[in-house]
Amino acid sequence: MKAKAAVFMGPNVPFEVREFPVTTPPAGYGRCELIASGVCGTDVHFHRGKLSIKAPTVIGHEFVGRLVELDEAEGARYGLKKGDAVIADIAVPCGECLLCKSGDDANCVNMGVTNGGSIEEAPYLYGGYARVNYTPLTNLVKIPEQLDPTMTAVFACPGPTALHAIRLARQAGVEIEKCRCAVVQGLGPVGLFAVMALKALGAEKVYAVTDRASNSRRELALSLGADKVFAFTEGGEEAVLATLATENGGLGVDLCFEASGAPTAVPFGMQILRNRGVYLVPGQYSNSGGIEIQPQLITFKALHIIGSSQYSMLDVAGYLSFLEAHPELHASILDLATTYAIEDVNRAFEDACAGRNVKTVLI
Repeated sequence: MKAKAAVFMGPNVPFEVREFPVTTPPAGYGRCELIASGVCGTDVHFHRGKLSIKAPTVIGHEFVGRLVELDEAEGARYGLKKGDAVIADIAVPCGECLLCKSGDDANCVNMGVTNGGSIEEAPYLYGGYARVNYTPLTNLVKIPEQLDPTMTAVFACPGPTALHAIRLARQAGVEIEKCRCAVVQGLGPVGLFAVMALKALGAEKVYAVTDRASNSRRELALSLGADKVFAFTEGGEEAVLATLATENGGLGVDLCFEASGAPTAVPFGMQILRNRGVYLVPGQYSNSGGIEIQPQLITFKALHIIGSSQYSMLDVAGYLSFLEAHPELHASILDLATTYAIEDVNRAFEDACAGRNVKTVLI
């Protein structure tokens, strides 16, 4: 028995689709069959050479699959059994560093990954771009039966990413439900989920800001909870800045969530915030160059800037709970996915890199 996988061959090089033997999972691992596996912005950064990873390898960390083989007694320790739909969480914190011991394992300084194994040695397939995946049982999260697994896969990484940033804000005393006005920069998967989450968690008004006008992306944002979408191509940055400055009696907005990944978004985010405003920054996830900021704004506005790069198993559980609590969003979420077979991985990446899809998913 063999399984196909898309092998990453290096930056700006086409993927190779290869077949690998399907083997018995090692002790402590589960073997899953692919349901859906998202293409993350991080994967696009690997493909463009903005983030480095050793090739050849099977990348992908948004794997949702059906658990088909495991040690049943060991699986029972984690609430897992054959036939469960699961999310494979990539992050493996060390458990020993200061951050892990203080309950902040998402920011472990010795973080490992589940998809880093070699394609030269059994069981070969640790990454998400494969029809079969091997992940430690400790890193498999059961998807509740009432949730469609393919729908769940759409935001399997963007959802926990956004929710972790919001969780860090809450730990810093930020009450989302008391925000009169929040702004999301960027309407990719993380931005769209942030729009949904901020609105569902009680922010009174949620605006989105994008570089270019797109009627389809605007309609999506509005359908997911945005009160208004601003585009710089419609009136310019100064007009958007002036409009947002009128919020809260002329003070600016309460919270800004940076999800665009564009360095030029950061100075704008700092400008639109009111005094004591909160800036959540999970979107700057690659080295895309530097940008000049006005650091005195941090001082004079007493800004609260919170970076957020990873998420933990706790955030995956929070994501599933969010989906359970908001069934009215499921159909809209599923509609965001454009799906491709593993064999069509290069076309999938071409479309993802060109921005043709909201969310690119291998099925």
